[in-house]
Amino acid sequence: MLTATAQPKIKNKIFFPNLDGLRFFCFISVFLYHSFATNIQYISNDPIYRAVKYGLFGNGFLGVNFFFVLSGFLITYLLLKEKLKYGKIHVGSFYIRRILRIWPLFYLSVAFGFLIFPILKSHFGETPNEHANVLAYIFLVNNFDFIHTQPDASNLSVLWSVAIEEQFYLVWPLIIALIPTKYLNRVFLSIITASLIFRVINSGNENVLNFHTLSCISDMTIGGLAAYYIISNSSFRQKIEGLNKWVIVCVYVAIAVIFLTRQIVFSLIPSLERLVISILFALVILEQCYSKNSFYKMGRLTNVSQLGKYTYGLYCLHMIGILAGHTILTKFGLNNTTVKLIFTEGALTLLITLVLAFVSYHLMEKRFLKLKEKFAFIKT
Repeated sequence: MLTATAQPKIKNKIFFPNLDGLRFFCFISVFLYHSFATNIQYISNDPIYRAVKYGLFGNGFLGVNFFFVLSGFLITYLLLKEKLKYGKIHVGSFYIRRILRIWPLFYLSVAFGFLIFPILKSHFGETPNEHANVLAYIFLVNNFDFIHTQPDASNLSVLWSVAIEEQFYLVWPLIIALIPTKYLNRVFLSIITASLIFRVINSGNENVLNFHTLSCISDMTIGGLAAYYIISNSSFRQKIEGLNKWVIVCVYVAIAVIFLTRQIVFSLIPSLERLVISILFALVILEQCYSKNSFYKMGRLTNVSQLGKYTYGLYCLHMIGILAGHTILTKFGLNNTTVKLIFTEGALTLLITLVLAFVSYHLMEKRFLKLKEKFAFIKT
């Protein structure tokens, strides 16, 4: 088990070089899921359009599930390393780090949705119709509001996942700080079980299954459980390091099948969907970080991995990029065919999103990240 005396000295810098690329591909998955909206009837009826929009990218929101699992893995890993090195968790410093990383861009996005978006909509001759509860967004419980209310401002619609992560960050360091380390795996398994029971009870309500904290918390917890075992159980780590190539192939094939046929695979057992997908995503994270038999490590895609550091901005701002690109091309009639919509609008909206994220990171986020490092005990 994990003890301060049984482990070698911990380095102050922790880096997982293969995760940034995975982050970016998961963002692309979500981006493509939200892209290619159209009111043109002959495009929406086009078999090619439907195959791309609803077939190929119809389950792209699973990228958010991956972000949840990854957050659980990284946060748990860092907290356990901190507890191992210092004998305790500096909870206050953890909260400050999360605030500095998440809040500036989150609240900027909220301000855009509630203040700027209505003005822009009026400017283009449309009537603002925002029913989202601004207080829910201010107090980071907007995922509960999203269960019942679809925001008029499209950029607000992606912030539900940020709220869930912030709720997770609120309680997770307390659990790891207060529970003896040797019992943490039991606590994690209990949380996963409780989340599964909650999903069984609410299996008929898709919005609750997708956006309620108690439904999603198992994603982060499975990531946390993976981090716990990789640190505390040498036998488990050896098994991950020696994963058979065919096992690795099966994991990725299973993810591909689910990505393309999720509704069919889980039609009879929707309550198990998050559990199965999260376990597969946790295996991908462990395989990329620790397996010696990987076919390909994402860190080798250096350009893609570089884009991974902009993922938070890309996620929060991509609906603005999609809206801007769609508005521009619609005005000039450059997205009035299936090919133009998919390729021209897809390329332009991605470019705008990349620019927005780049500007956000270098003009705002980077300043807070530098300040955040002053409160770090285990640096990443």
